[in-house]
Amino acid sequence: MHKHTLTELSQLLQSKQVSATELAQHYLTRIAASSLNAFAHVDAALTLAQAANADARFAQGNATALTGIPIAHKDIFVTQGWRSTAGSKMLANYTSPFDATVVEHLQAQGMVTLGKLNCDEFAMGSGNENSFFGPVQNPWDTRAVPGGSSGGSAAAVAARLTPAATGTDTGGSIRQPAAFCGITGIKPTYGRVSRYGMIAFASSLDQAGPMAQTAQDCALLLNAMCGFDEKDSTSLERPKEDFSRELNQDLRGLKIGVPREFFSEGLADDVALAVRAALTEYEKLGAILVDISLPKTELSIPVYYIIAPAEASSNLSRFDGVRYGHRAADYKDLNDMYKKTRAEGFGDEVKRRILTGAYVLSHGYYDAYYLQAQKIRRLIAQDFQNALTQCDVIMGPVAPTVAWNIGAQSDDPMANYLADIFTLSTSLAGLPGMSIPCGFGQGEINCKRPVGLQIIGNYFAEAKLLNVAHQFQRATQWHLKAPV
Repeated sequence: MHKHTLTELSQLLQSKQVSATELAQHYLTRIAASSLNAFAHVDAALTLAQAANADARFAQGNATALTGIPIAHKDIFVTQGWRSTAGSKMLANYTSPFDATVVEHLQAQGMVTLGKLNCDEFAMGSGNENSFFGPVQNPWDTRAVPGGSSGGSAAAVAARLTPAATGTDTGGSIRQPAAFCGITGIKPTYGRVSRYGMIAFASSLDQAGPMAQTAQDCALLLNAMCGFDEKDSTSLERPKEDFSRELNQDLRGLKIGVPREFFSEGLADDVALAVRAALTEYEKLGAILVDISLPKTELSIPVYYIIAPAEASSNLSRFDGVRYGHRAADYKDLNDMYKKTRAEGFGDEVKRRILTGAYVLSHGYYDAYYLQAQKIRRLIAQDFQNALTQCDVIMGPVAPTVAWNIGAQSDDPMANYLADIFTLSTSLAGLPGMSIPCGFGQGEINCKRPVGLQIIGNYFAEAKLLNVAHQFQRATQWHLKAPV
């Protein structure tokens, strides 16, 4: 059963060839046998109770296309029953009294939660090596990282431990792990999906999205996830839409912008080869390649690593040991408790970003760093708007290399930061972007590691992106390949 896509499982459930309980138990058995460290918390009793409710909906005749479908949530979304840790010691035993809006929306459709997925601490990382609960392994090669910060989500979908997962993308954290694990993931336009109940990293960048085997699966999930939420001040009030409505449109005449900056020095030859082959496939489908430029691409790394840490330093100030989460056991006074709690509760990468953020927001440096970064952010967004007057979508690599080995970059934070060069600018502009599998690069000896193709569109163009991805997946088999 685990070899089926979400869409195929939905058809099996609707035709009563399998029950929600049987399906949930099948995946729980697979999760229990896995050693990838993809899951942070599983509670079979809670899962099977939700599956029984889904079966009851089928019996009553009020099931939806997603009823009974298992899903697992990145441990950055708060959930009732399951722990909500953000991959941090600070929240290692925290249980939320409410569900995130995303979780609420998916459960309203009758989806069955399998558990919570491991992630980089507070979503800060590119390899899922920063989790308090240990690194996640890439199912294609367990020596390799799965990408981050949604590495647990990507690894679980790729290993067929769940047909679907939620992820969050602040600077590429859906797209990059999707690429490294050979699955499909989409980051919607900023504000499309509610951030309420999503443990905050950088509020002006964080956005939730679905991860699954195919673009068709992601369209079904996005239908349920999107929607205005009055509890989220950044939520956009848009009419409800069906993201699968364009899935059967052919691509003849589609103009694909290929940024020359995405194919410059630093892009590995094996990644470039796979991406170029995918672009050739699109030409066979009738698309036209257009040479474009995104000249501010190289500035996206310094801009992101000023803005995101600044917002993180503010958001994470709430973790002080007073109201919830970890508290130091031994302290002299309130100030000492603050210092010891935060020193014990946060990992090295989180501390690094808090310190950076506090510095750029401090008196005398705000204008020189943070304000300048926000001005360049606007110019980066304008680059995309200029480019999109020449083309319908933009394509290129998701990451400059295939997944690296666990621990290979642990002593070099900048190497991790540079891995986000092709995804950061899209997040800074608030545009939708996605990753689809398009081939393999060379990892270790006799080992292939997945390569992802990035597809970027204009604001609110998710349906178009999903169709562009779907047509490629109808013509190729990369999305059907699995490590198990």
